[in-house]
Amino acid sequence: MYALSKLEIITYLNGHNDDELFSLADQVKGKVFGNEVYLRAIVEFSNVCNKKCFYCGLRAPNSKINRYRLDLPTIIEAAETAVLNGARTIVLQSGDDFSYSRNQIGELVRSIKDSHDVAVTLSIGDRGLDEYAYWFECGADRCLIKLETSNPELYKQIRSGESFNERLNRLESLRLMGYEIGSGIIVGLPDSNIKDILQDILFLTDLKLDMIAAGPFVPHPDTPFADAGAGDLLQSYRVTALLRILNPKTNIPATSALDSFDQRGRELGLGRGCNVIMPSVTPSAHRADYNIYPGKNSVAIDVSDSLAQAKNMIRSLNLIPSLSKGSSKRSSNNVQ
Repeated sequence: MYALSKLEIITYLNGHNDDELFSLADQVKGKVFGNEVYLRAIVEFSNVCNKKCFYCGLRAPNSKINRYRLDLPTIIEAAETAVLNGARTIVLQSGDDFSYSRNQIGELVRSIKDSHDVAVTLSIGDRGLDEYAYWFECGADRCLIKLETSNPELYKQIRSGESFNERLNRLESLRLMGYEIGSGIIVGLPDSNIKDILQDILFLTDLKLDMIAAGPFVPHPDTPFADAGAGDLLQSYRVTALLRILNPKTNIPATSALDSFDQRGRELGLGRGCNVIMPSVTPSAHRADYNIYPGKNSVAIDVSDSLAQAKNMIRSLNLIPSLSKGSSKRSSNNVQ
C-alpha cells in the first residue's frame, strides 16, 4: 500500500503532475487486478423516491419527472437477460421507494440467486436494518450506501436536514451483517472546496470499503442546484486515482457521470485507476427516466446491447471483461 501525505494529496489535487498521478494509479490497479474489468449490471427498478436531496433529479418534489415502478417479473426478466449476456453481478437499484415490501425485495434476491451463480448488490437507500438482515439471509451479497460528502454540515444541507451519523452508522451496521459494502462521494458539490475533497479521500480510505465511487457533480435543472457550476472532470479523475493508490484492493467504478462530460469519460477512467464498469440494464422504455443527473441513461438501448457496448469498450482498451463476480479483494468472504 502506498502512503501519501496530506501535502502530496493536495499537490496532486492542484494538478501539479497529472501524468505521474494517473500512471501510478494505473500501475497500482494493474498489480492487483491485472487486465480484468468487472461488469456490474444495474436494474434501476424504480425512480420513486421519498428524499429531497438537493442534487438529485429523483428527489420527491420534482414533479417534472416521469415516475415508474417495475413489477417483480419485469425486474427478474431484466436480471435474467443480463446474466445470459455475461453479467456476473446484478445491482438492484432504486430511489428510496418503500412501496416494495421486505418480502418482495427478498423474493427478488432469492429468485436471482436460486437461478444463477451471480452476486446481488442492493442500492435501495435507507431501509431498516432488520430488512437488510433479512435480505442478507435471502442471499444478497453487497450493499451500496453513498455518503456524497464526508462533511456532516454539507451532508445536512444537500440532504435536506438528514443526519450524516445515521447514514454512516447504517453503513457500518451492514458491514457487521456480512455485506460487502460500498460508498462514495460527489466531486465538486456546491459549497465544497479542495480541503473537503482531501477530507473525503482520507475519510473513505479510513472506512476500508470494498467499493468506492467518486463521480463529478452534474447539476440537474429540476433541483435547487440547477444554477450551480458543474464539477471539474479532471479533478474527479484525480480523486479516483488517489483513492486507487490509497486503496489498492478496493473496487472503483468508472462512473456513468464521467460520460456526461466526455463521451470517452469512462474509457479514460479505466486508464486512471478504475476497474469496474456498471452498465444500466433497465428496460429501455424506462431507462431515461432514471434521471439522477442530465445525460444519465440518455440513450435507450436493449439490455444485450448495453452489455455488448461495455464489453467492446473494455476490449478496445486492451483490457478484459472479467468472467468473475468481481468480489472484494479486501473481503474475507472473497468468492470469485
